[in-house]
Amino acid sequence: MHLYAGGEGPVTVVFSAGWGTANPYADFYPLNEKLESKVRIAVYDRFGYGFSDMTERKRDIDGIAEEIHQLLERSGQRPPYVFAAHSLGSLEAIRYAQKYPDEVKGIVFIEGGSPEYYAASQPLTAVPLAYRFAVKSGIARLLYSVGGFADWMADDRNGLRLLPPELKEMDRVSTLLLAGNRNMTDEIRLSRENAETVLRGKKLLGVPITVLTADAFGKLSEDRAWQSSQAAFPSWSAEGRQIVVPNAAHYLHHYAPDLVAAEILKLAGKSSG
Repeated sequence: MHLYAGGEGPVTVVFSAGWGTANPYADFYPLNEKLESKVRIAVYDRFGYGFSDMTERKRDIDGIAEEIHQLLERSGQRPPYVFAAHSLGSLEAIRYAQKYPDEVKGIVFIEGGSPEYYAASQPLTAVPLAYRFAVKSGIARLLYSVGGFADWMADDRNGLRLLPPELKEMDRVSTLLLAGNRNMTDEIRLSRENAETVLRGKKLLGVPITVLTADAFGKLSEDRAWQSSQAAFPSWSAEGRQIVVPNAAHYLHHYAPDLVAAEILKLAGKSSG
């Protein structure tokens, strides 16, 4: 497994990427410069992502949490950790806090789905298959050469406008190499089962949590299941709160990096000023 570490300070912010985000380092790059002078940061690549290998191990949530724990330990990271989890990455952040409660100081969910939401949702197994077909057939590479396609692909990530050219290219190459691979496919196939595992271990998390929800440019109310689950998500902690972020989409950290970084620093006990 690959991990990028940087910054300095007694608290380490651990980033958990969402499902299918092929290069987590590039994805979380807009937050780096806002955090590295105040805290340590650690961005890990799950198996099948970024610069990590593929694995034959089933992508169950307990195994993933154990892999993250071993990676952090063996790479020399030290708790306390504040997890910053995007989308499906929320499940592994919660499971880590359930299994290793003494190591976690807080969790910021960046458009992170609740376990209740994923347990009630049908896994979108057709999506990775479509991705992989497009990659294997060469269709995806061809489409990237069409004017405007790359911008359309990056639309939910604010056009990747916050990334320098070399990271945009790294993100493109990672997507073409990895999209829909067997580890990603297994992750999404097991998403409901993994959510149910987290729910079976449910009790109040002994750390503060912040749920950052994008307003989807005023369309949040159109997805009632997501809206209601986001509003209920803070109940996982006695110190839970939700913030609805205006003018943002699912990759919220590409729309409001200053706000996301400030909320992470609050849980880390650092001033954002």
